[in-house]
Amino acid sequence: MDKAKVLVIEDEDNIRRLLKYDLRQLGCTVDSASNGEEGLDKSLSGDYDVLIVDWMLPKMSGIDIVKRYRDHNKKGIVIMLTAKNNEEDLLDAFEVGVDDYVTKPFSPRELGARIQAHLRRYYDVSKRRNLEFGNTNINLDLHQVEINGEKIELTKKEFDLFYYLIQNMNTVLSRDMILNEVWDFSYDGDTRIVDVHIFKLRSKLEASSIDIESLRGVGYAAKTK
Repeated sequence: MDKAKVLVIEDEDNIRRLLKYDLRQLGCTVDSASNGEEGLDKSLSGDYDVLIVDWMLPKMSGIDIVKRYRDHNKKGIVIMLTAKNNEEDLLDAFEVGVDDYVTKPFSPRELGARIQAHLRRYYDVSKRRNLEFGNTNINLDLHQVEINGEKIELTKKEFDLFYYLIQNMNTVLSRDMILNEVWDFSYDGDTRIVDVHIFKLRSKLEASSIDIESLRGVGYAAKTK
């Protein structure tokens, strides 16, 4: 994670200072904001690799920040800090472009590991190539999916998940396998994040030649229609 540029948007002084200290120890360049409006301004004016955004902020919520950030076609990895953990809230977060979430109270060490995993996966250039399945084109160079020539907007994590599924076409992958491979670390048994991402993928890939099938109690598999 050396030299990654991180923006921390957090209104609690102690948490903000702790995150800045720990991230700098990991070799990051760290900037911060203490309210939503300041965080949005900095996120849009700076070229950040990672945004760490608290959900509940004065002046503007974390969700609104992420939505505005993605509306400006900003591509940084976004990790949400939140006390919320129900499925509806997670869907809202992923819908606007959040890549990952950490539930408060959290371990700074775990957060650092998650950031490292995201950066390592997203900037791995060794897997660059172009794949085609029927009407669906997957460009690993651009992290882009097209169906019938039309670009499909996927978050970084949705793209990583889709790629892992098609790498293992016709193979049922358990939620734990998906967590370990796509998220690169354990979620302490909370596999709902996989289900939420699968739900979003299916809604975006309805017209694709690739179908994501589920086997109750086992996992998911990508298959051609």
